[in-house]
Amino acid sequence: MKRFHVHVGVIDIPSAVAFYSRLFDAEPAVVEADYAKWMLDEPCINFAISTRAGKTGLDHLGFQAENEDELEVLHKRVEAAAGPVIEQKGTACCYAESDKYWTVDPAGIAWENFHTLGRVPVFGAEKAAQGSACCAPMPAQVSLSQLRQNFSNCK
Repeated sequence: MKRFHVHVGVIDIPSAVAFYSRLFDAEPAVVEADYAKWMLDEPCINFAISTRAGKTGLDHLGFQAENEDELEVLHKRVEAAAGPVIEQKGTACCYAESDKYWTVDPAGIAWENFHTLGRVPVFGAEKAAQGSACCAPMPAQVSLSQLRQNFSNCK
């Protein structure tokens, strides 16, 4: 079962957690000082917020695969969409280790298709230390090399 993923940049985690917990009538599955995530079953969504996006509002969208087979189906769809594709295997981002495929749609919205392998104690690697999201979206019409460079530090 695939799960729709939405990541929103917020200014204040505690007030955003309070708001979304009431809105979803559920407590988050993960809460950190700079990040929170709800794994909702109805609707089936992975909804995440963080202060690391560098802006407020929509950061990126995507699909979370339950296993490697589902991820490969999503990977084929990303390739068929004919946008730039970045593959990340075993990357640490958003307090999780995941295999991922990224693309950017014509409107400039980053799309992340991923399978979570486990939890890690940091938001991300180098970019987390710099205080920015390792999952930051790229503007529309980016080159593959620009997309690769943006996501290269998420290891």
